[in-house]
This record gives sequence, C-alpha cells and structure tokens, in this order.
Amino acid sequence: GTIHLFRKSQRSLIGKLTHEFRLVAADRRSWKILLFGAINLVCIGFLLMWCSSTNSIALTAYTYLTIFDLFSLVTCLISYWVMMKKPSPVYSFGFERFEVLAVFASTVLAQLGALFILKESVERFLEQPEIHTGRLLVGTFVALFFNLFTMLSIKNKPFAYVSEAASTSWLQEHVADLSRSICGIIPGLSSIFLPRMNPFVLIDIAGALALCITYMLIEINNYFAVDTASAIAIALMTFGTMYPMSVYSGKVLLQTTPPHVIGQLDKLLREVSTLDGVLEVRNEHFWTLGFGTLAGSVHVRIRRDANEQMVLAHVTNRLYTLVSTLTVQIFKDDWIRPTLSSVPIANNILNLSDHHIIPMPSLKAADNLNPVTSTPAKPSSPPPEFSFNTPGKNVSPVILLNTQTKPYGLGFNHGSAPYSSVLSQGLGIPGTGAAQGFRTGFANVPSRYGTNARGQPRP
Repeated sequence: GTIHLFRKSQRSLIGKLTHEFRLVAADRRSWKILLFGAINLVCIGFLLMWCSSTNSIALTAYTYLTIFDLFSLVTCLISYWVMMKKPSPVYSFGFERFEVLAVFASTVLAQLGALFILKESVERFLEQPEIHTGRLLVGTFVALFFNLFTMLSIKNKPFAYVSEAASTSWLQEHVADLSRSICGIIPGLSSIFLPRMNPFVLIDIAGALALCITYMLIEINNYFAVDTASAIAIALMTFGTMYPMSVYSGKVLLQTTPPHVIGQLDKLLREVSTLDGVLEVRNEHFWTLGFGTLAGSVHVRIRRDANEQMVLAHVTNRLYTLVSTLTVQIFKDDWIRPTLSSVPIANNILNLSDHHIIPMPSLKAADNLNPVTSTPAKPSSPPPEFSFNTPGKNVSPVILLNTQTKPYGLGFNHGSAPYSSVLSQGLGIPGTGAAQGFRTGFANVPSRYGTNARGQPRP
C-alpha cells in the first residue's frame, strides 16, 4: 500500500479520553469538583457496606441518590469541558449537546435504579427479612449531609437549568400546595418555600424523613415491612423527580422547538415577512442546540431588484435577539415575463370566408423556434406555468369568425354574411382593430384563404 511518511499516529479511545481529562484538570475550577467526586466515592463505599449490614432496602434506595450526585459531578465536569472546546469541522455547532446527553443519561440511570428498587421491594413483600437498625440512622444522616452539601456547594449549570425549565414533578406540586398553606399562616417563609423548591434538595429531605420514620417504627414495634414501604416511596419520588428532566433533555436531543418560544418566533417571522424586498419566508426550522441556546435555519425569497446583503442584515438583526445560531439562505425571485411578438396582419387576410378557420402551424414544430413562455419547452415536460395572451399548448388554437350557429355537414346551405364592414372596424377577429396588429406567437400565418378584392374570392 501507500507509505505515508509524515502521517500522524492515531490515538486510541483511552488516549483521547486521557488527553481531554488533562485538559479539564488544567482548570482550577475543576479541582473542587474532582475533590467532591473523590469524597463521593468514599461515601458510596461506606453506604453500600452499611446497606449490606443493616439489610435495609430503603437505605439502598437512598444510597442511589448519592450515586446520582456522582453523575451530576461528572456532568459538571463535562460542562466545563464544553466551555473550553471550540467548534470543529465535525461538530460545527460546538459541543453543547454533550452536556445535554450527560443530563439525559444521568436522569435515565436514576430512573433505572428506582425501577430496580421497586422490583426488589415487590419480592421482599413476599418474604420480609429482618432489618438491623444499628447503622440505619447513621447512614441516613451521612447521606443527607453529603447530598445537601454537594448540591449547595457545587454550581451545576446543566442541572440548574433543567430543574427550572422542566415541568414540575408531583412531589413539587404537593409540597407547593402545602407550602402555600404554611405561608398563609407564616408569611415570612414564602422566600424559602415559594415559588417552588429545588427538586434535588426536596427529594433528599423527603427520603431522609422516610428513613427516620422507618427507624422509629422498627425500633418501637419491630415492623420490618415499613422498610420496604419506605423503599417504594423513595423509588417513586426518585422516578417522579427525574422523569420531567429526562423528557425535557430528550426533547432537546430530538431537536424540537421549545414550546415557550413558539409565540415569540411566530411574531419575529411575521415581522421578517413584512420587511422591504421580502416576498416569502419558508422552510423555517428552529431547535434547542443546548441548554439556553437556540439554533435555526430559514429560507427567504426576495424581489429581483432587492439588495441581498441589506435584506440579510435586517433578517439576521430581527431573529438574532432570540436565535443565537442562525443560518439564513436568501435567493432572488427568478420569474421572468416572456416577450410576445406582435405582427401586423396583411390586408388580404382581413376578408375571410364565413365557414373557414385559420389553420395554425404544428405546435411541436414551433416550440423550438419561438417559445411563448418563460419555461423552456421540452418534448416530455408538462405544460408551462405561465402564459400571456397566447394559445395554450394543449389545445389547438383556432379562430372561428362566424358567430351564427350553422349545422355543418348536414347539407344546409346558408348565405354568407358580408364581413367587410365588420372587419374594417376591427371587430371580426379578437385582438385586432383598426390600428392594431394580430397578437400571436407565430409570425408566419398562411394567407391562401384571403381575397384579392372585397367580396371576390381568389380563384
């Protein structure tokens, strides 16, 4: 084969990941995230050991929230990496969709963990094991403290945006109803509970409260089934909290138009269609490129005499207020009015017999000589779109000059009406007058049916 002397060696997948990790680790802002990630791994190890020693599935369900915190830290690192990378020929829109994919994967994995807990809980209802409460309460407070400390200390831009943009979960709605009642009694708490709480903080507090109730009931009455019920409750809260975020990030990956900007986009497109020189706005498509970034493309048809650069500047100026990454394709109107020939008719044609027509040449022979429309004629092409004062291409053009009804071919003989007075005023043939010529697309009209003198036919 061909020998490439200066060809660069291809890196393996592990080598590429190591290079990108070094790029992120060079930023000091990522050191804090890496530190929290290391502490998270240690905390997860201890919690899994305590789950095994206590035999509590509710503590296992709560430990999965700590694992989700690890996913959120990885998503935050990916967000920093996206800010460092620039668009490339392969990724012309940048790398913002990687953090969208990271959020979607994290929320889907959390829901899969909740489904696994539900499956294990159903099996435990059939045979409930004994629960040891020695380290149950300790593990609950350790997980709660670390989860809240991680959520409040690390500014996670992707999850913060998704938690505000996505629809509220059923847990948030119930807590919002309760908080309205509490704020009606104590108005000072409105800044804490309203308009809606952080979903991650809310599920951490609710899960810890469920584990505390489980600990109390097991210590008092040895009611071990409450551990399974608490596990189901924590799994349902996890699934209900993560599902709206998965739906929102999934719609972003599917390049759908956000519902809250559809009205603004329609208003801007109406303004663009009224700009000077713009004839039509079509093939518009707008989608969410990343969290808070809207991209779009649009085709604009303008007049032939309009300035392309001026129209492009005005269209971009109108849409750039909402669409940060915009592609505008402008093309001019290519419609051209055809030129029709006008040939005056000779005098010896004006006296016509009452039962004759003017035969026109074959259309197939005339198409190549003098086209009558702006569309080039082809043997297999459909009829042209525009035609101006010319005979159609699918109908043989004839001019019937006798306005009286005559049953031709039945043997009746009718006298011919004199056309000399009528034709002299230009009323015999449509489109002709005393000073006008006969307008047609064919210049050479046969004249063998004319007369030499008025009323005297040619022999």
